Amino acid sequence: MPQIPRSAAVGAVVATALAAGLLVTTSSAASAAPVAIHDIQGTTRVSPLAGQQVTDVAGVVTGVRGYGSKGFWIQSADGDADKDPATSEGVFVFTGSAPLTVKPGDAVLVSGTVGEYVPGGAASGNQSLTQLTKPTVTVTSSGNELPKPVRVDAKSVPAAYAPAGDPAQDDSVNGLPLRPRAYALDFYESLEGMNVRVGTSRVVGATDAYNELWVTVKKHENPNRRGGTVYGSYRAQNGGRLQIQQLAPVAQQPFPKANVGDVLTGRTEGPLDFNQFGGYTLVARELGDVADKGLAREKTRRQAKGELAVATYNVENLDPGDPQQKFDALAGAVVANLASPDVVALEEIQDDTGAKNDGTVSAEATLKKFTDAIVAAGGPRYAWRSVDPENNKDGGEPGGNIRQVFLYNPERVSFTERAPGDATTPTGVVRQGGRAALTHSPGRIAPADAAWADSRKPLAGEFVFRGRTVFVIANHFGSKGGDEGLTSHHQPPVRSSETKRLRQAQVVNGFVKDLRKVQRDADVVVLGDINDFEFSAAAKALEDGGALRSAVRSLPRSERYSYVYQGNSQVLDQILTSPGVGRDFAYDSVHINAEFADQNSDHDPQVLRFRP
Repeated sequence: MPQIPRSAAVGAVVATALAAGLLVTTSSAASAAPVAIHDIQGTTRVSPLAGQQVTDVAGVVTGVRGYGSKGFWIQSADGDADKDPATSEGVFVFTGSAPLTVKPGDAVLVSGTVGEYVPGGAASGNQSLTQLTKPTVTVTSSGNELPKPVRVDAKSVPAAYAPAGDPAQDDSVNGLPLRPRAYALDFYESLEGMNVRVGTSRVVGATDAYNELWVTVKKHENPNRRGGTVYGSYRAQNGGRLQIQQLAPVAQQPFPKANVGDVLTGRTEGPLDFNQFGGYTLVARELGDVADKGLAREKTRRQAKGELAVATYNVENLDPGDPQQKFDALAGAVVANLASPDVVALEEIQDDTGAKNDGTVSAEATLKKFTDAIVAAGGPRYAWRSVDPENNKDGGEPGGNIRQVFLYNPERVSFTERAPGDATTPTGVVRQGGRAALTHSPGRIAPADAAWADSRKPLAGEFVFRGRTVFVIANHFGSKGGDEGLTSHHQPPVRSSETKRLRQAQVVNGFVKDLRKVQRDADVVVLGDINDFEFSAAAKALEDGGALRSAVRSLPRSERYSYVYQGNSQVLDQILTSPGVGRDFAYDSVHINAEFADQNSDHDPQVLRFRP
């Protein structure tokens, strides 16, 4: 367990509570005199008074939250009394199940215990939230003017994202003095719990199922032509991003639906919170209006007669129990937006009973329903090939048995069947007629390798287009589960999931090299949900030795993305090609899902067109 640094004033009980991700409730001797909010917040991320009882902390209520983590925020009425920009003048008062009897504008005196709460627990790597717990509240007056909000904008948010963590403290920034004029994360931390405001800002993360969206206050920070903000390297964290929620329950005030590129206009104002799913969040007491900028779903061009079109599409846990509307929407996208590719590698096809954990592994019903929907949408009658996994051995939803599947249009391309493999039998490479061939087609690559434990095994198959064999390898690498977020107290954040994907990439790269040893000019297409960036260690391992090249890098840097996460447009889905394919290809990341509030999947499909 990483040590969590703290100031000398914080006792051992604080470290124990932080490690558990719990509120600090153990108290020491009561403070001799009332303390100010800035005394509680201090100049680092952990309160110097954590674990202590404080009495009659004065403030004005700036927001009340009656759902989720219930409580209210208070802020000093006299502004920046200590004249120190590193100390916040606001703090959250956690009430739990106790009745909420205050309202914005109430002047209050709060007594309680200073606590540090780590949303998600210490294993998440999240920073802690300073708050008062087990409060006793006295309202001294009502109807007071709220403290003037601090404006969060392109000028106030520093260009640098975060300081490097202290190597002596496991790269944690918790013990470092805040430098709000130097680093974006320090700036936000110095405003934790305070009343803040953003003006008219571009939406960079669409409204999600949890009634939140992301904006950027830096319109020139790594933008793309569709309105997003691109995550192009581990140092391009995009500090202008900010999550927006609202204080009003959605039953009383519906949260606006917004797509990437829309604009949150006017004034959005409220307390600055920190939560498990996104870090610093403006919880709006007053929410601006969304101006619809008319973002359209893209359509790729149809392949020419002599071009082979190969696509990858993560269809997000598709199973027969899903509404017909989802099948129809996904099918319509294959036909209208992807122009009916010759080969489509699907990820996250579930078995015929979906997440029901009953031992079923066949996905025949899922695939029939999907391919029927494609025909109904005006597309070809696709055939399919796959290998059923062992029950509950490939990760994903328990009982769902997600797997990769090849769809192919038999009017344009043929599939070479060679002793179809099963879940545990690896396919290999042999020489046949002077050229490379698979021992099993379809077949799985090294399914017994530890790299694929509780993860999807790569699916390999041979296709023939206009007399030329093309080897296609469909992948769904391990997820990023367990990685720390960009707002982690470790800087740089710990990305523990990379180790598994690196090994998976090395296995696939080795298989491609085996193909090329037999046939140097073999046409090999490796594609799928790689779950990693084009600049990651996994991507570099796939490309090792010149065996493959990531096709997404043929696009301008600002156009390289297939997924939007916490307001960052980023690459997860990739298509890589062998030297035999050459560089005379057309690549398209077809943006139809990730930027929209209404999604049929959370991934955008990718299409590659080339002449074998």
